[in-house]
Amino acid sequence: MPASPSTARAINDRLALRLLQQEGPLTAGQLKQLTGLSRPTVSDLVERLSVSGLIRVVGESGEQRRGPNARLYGIAADRAHLAALDVRTGGVLVLVSDLVGQVLAEVAVPIDAGSGTGPAVEQAVAAVEEAARKAGPDVWTGLHTVGIGAPGLVDPATGDLRDSSGLPAWHRSLVAALQWRLPKARVTVENETNLAALAEQREGAARDRDTFVLLWLGHGVGAAVVLDGHLRRGASGGTGEIGFLPVPGTGSLPSATDCDGGFHALAGAAAIGALAREHGLPVEGPLDGPGAARLVARAVIDGAAPAARFLDALADRLAIGAAAVTAILDPGCVVLGGEVGQAGGEVLAARVGARLKRMSPLPTEVRPGTLGGTAVLRGALLTARDRAQDELFAP
Repeated sequence: MPASPSTARAINDRLALRLLQQEGPLTAGQLKQLTGLSRPTVSDLVERLSVSGLIRVVGESGEQRRGPNARLYGIAADRAHLAALDVRTGGVLVLVSDLVGQVLAEVAVPIDAGSGTGPAVEQAVAAVEEAARKAGPDVWTGLHTVGIGAPGLVDPATGDLRDSSGLPAWHRSLVAALQWRLPKARVTVENETNLAALAEQREGAARDRDTFVLLWLGHGVGAAVVLDGHLRRGASGGTGEIGFLPVPGTGSLPSATDCDGGFHALAGAAAIGALAREHGLPVEGPLDGPGAARLVARAVIDGAAPAARFLDALADRLAIGAAAVTAILDPGCVVLGGEVGQAGGEVLAARVGARLKRMSPLPTEVRPGTLGGTAVLRGALLTARDRAQDELFAP
């Protein structure tokens, strides 16, 4: 059935807004060309969107002839402000942006979980407030959407972060605290690896893929599954909990409350540090995600025999996890994400790819992630921006 006039207007408005988001400021003439709509229809939608406060004139094009079509229209970036959080075991990273995703302020705060849940939550909330106030005087009280990336399982039915052993209790309390302090804001939480996959798909190594698996390599390990363009979470939100995958070479089996006997024991940051020591490489500093990434980066640059043997052994381990995922999902592409995946670059990805080719009959490309540890924060910002725009751009 043909769309009603109001439905057609809503579709045209959303199309124009998406183009302005993707392409940046455009003239009415450029909108006409990109949308295929008539000049009067484009003129009407520009008027509607301007009156609604969603777009405004942001400049003029370089055309010689000046006139209405030479005005450049852009999304009113200050119509809403967003916050994104990367919640980690020992701290929180926060950024605040405008509606188009332009970052206005960033704050990083270490948090001592030993101080108790209440004080830890207050520190995290204070970090969000600090970033918002840096972005502008009225941003804190007017935050529209907050996107949070955190380790652990997110219940697909409720959207809540589930209680997970080994993770600080303040993680779960933070969402409720932010919602209480910001009653008008939309606060959402998503698994950190899922957000990293979204960021790599939209801005990083998987931009040309609608089906792939992200293998997260940082302080711990995880995986995110994107099939036919859609993130898959599973019945309980646990898709990608690859750290619990039973694998050879660990000497034990994982349990429902401890992944130490699983793939985590081969590819987590502590395991990478131990592997480096076995190959005579110096290990300094904390064995967290960035610490493990520094070890791998130095080995890539070194190129000497001990470093090469270390990278070979690490690739052997990573290929075990990649082969298990490939055998079940046949994604065609595995992205080595997180700090370690980015640090290993093409050198480590090529090693893993060669081993995977010998282990699996399914053709699978192995790529290094390009966003590294920033992927979670970028993914949180993208989800916050999408949610805000979906609401504000609705008819």
